[in-house]
Amino acid sequence: MTSSATALDVLAAEGGGGDSGFQAPTVAEFYPEPIAEFDILGIAFEITRITLIMWVATALMIGLLVAAVRKPSIVPGKMQFIGESGYSFVRDGIARDVIGPKGLPFAPFLAALFFFILANNAMSIVPLAQISPMSKFAFPLVLAVITWVIYNWVGIREQGAGRYFKDAAIPPGVPIGALILVTPIELLQVFVIRPFTLAVRLFANMFAGHMLLAVFSLGTVYLLQVGNFSAVFSVGAFAMALAMTFFELLVIVLQAYVFTILTATYLSGSIEPAH
Repeated sequence: MTSSATALDVLAAEGGGGDSGFQAPTVAEFYPEPIAEFDILGIAFEITRITLIMWVATALMIGLLVAAVRKPSIVPGKMQFIGESGYSFVRDGIARDVIGPKGLPFAPFLAALFFFILANNAMSIVPLAQISPMSKFAFPLVLAVITWVIYNWVGIREQGAGRYFKDAAIPPGVPIGALILVTPIELLQVFVIRPFTLAVRLFANMFAGHMLLAVFSLGTVYLLQVGNFSAVFSVGAFAMALAMTFFELLVIVLQAYVFTILTATYLSGSIEPAH
């Protein structure tokens, strides 16, 4: 939940306050000023507050997993139990159940994907961070492109290029005359819509979650600062901010799971023809 100091800073930056009325948060929060800028091979790069949050989240998750396996024992301790339980959940509940026995080699990739998204999503409710890198479309898009490359590569490797593209373009049982309409739709769905919706689903949920938390948190601070009887309504705004925080916690886990299980579904269709 956004702290009081952060909320006041945002209100001040956007011209909000008791005199000008409540100013709702804008998309400017997702485009912070760069901390550092540099060029590599003529390509401009920026390091922002959101970039640092992603680095911190990733480092913390890696540290947790390393600590879990640093001193493995037959009777696992708390850290080892947490690490093994998390990996087993992805391996057995996603890789094996969705893809089948052939899915076990993909378990490390799926686990890395799940934990990376989970850690970055969780930053949306961590004090002083309070925003998920996944609420910027570029980050989910990169993950979706990686998934797209892998499931297409796996499909070509397992089925051969000819059969893979044929099955993607020509569903069995469709009359020849209907292929004029069906084939473009199928190709669009496999090669464009899948990665796009995969990225948008994660981005939109984390974006909306941050905006809702910001609105109710800023509203709480504003109602306390504006004076007169408005402070009475701050209780309701704070209760909503608290409720949305718990709801966001559910979304954090759910979106990491949905992204990972959809990736497993696409891999399953690449290993074996979907039709």
